[in-house]
Amino acid sequence: MLRLITDFDGPIMDVSERYYRVYQFCLEQIRYPEQSVQQLNKAEFWQFKRSRVPEKQIALNSGLDATQAQEFAKLRRKTVHTDTYFQHDSLIPGAVEALLKIQQAGIDLAVMTMRRVKELDYAVKKYELGSFFPDNRCYCLKNDYVKTSDIEDKPLLMERALAELPPAADTWMVGDTEADIAAAKKHGIKVMAVESGIRDRTQLEMYHPDLIVQDLSTAVKLILES
Repeated sequence: MLRLITDFDGPIMDVSERYYRVYQFCLEQIRYPEQSVQQLNKAEFWQFKRSRVPEKQIALNSGLDATQAQEFAKLRRKTVHTDTYFQHDSLIPGAVEALLKIQQAGIDLAVMTMRRVKELDYAVKKYELGSFFPDNRCYCLKNDYVKTSDIEDKPLLMERALAELPPAADTWMVGDTEADIAAAKKHGIKVMAVESGIRDRTQLEMYHPDLIVQDLSTAVKLILES
């Protein structure tokens, strides 16, 4: 049996609008009443995110001072995964079609994400993805889980998945961050990194995935051809 384990945000969901709205909100909240700031446009902001420019630096580039930059980073962390903002996520073009092709080919499909149960449930219901990801193929964080860092937490999810899922002759992981690459490599799984998420090619190359592809559709095409 062939298996595909995919991350959720990046390969399937586009989170750029959520992150940008949170950036705008934090900038507005933290600036002083009379202070003029230089709000980045969405393309500039997202390029900073994808090349891993630190939050504080993004705040400084937007005209906040060093003290404000710290407050900005703190508020952003607190806000970015709140219910109000999840509605701004959208499906990556072609992602659902790619999932359908995987399913039709009889390839076992699982999702592995740093979202919490309620955050994954919300999106799965909203975008009617339940037929791809039944409960026993969803690996995410419990609602009360205390996160350390994605690069430490994700390999633990992978460990759990491999212990629970039926054995597969061949497994691919598809993800968009260093955490996905680390989780796959730690457990000897082949990994494709996609450029449709929160890291650019330069960042992904640093972690040496087996392949870097444009998006989930391209990943699925390669898996089906091989």
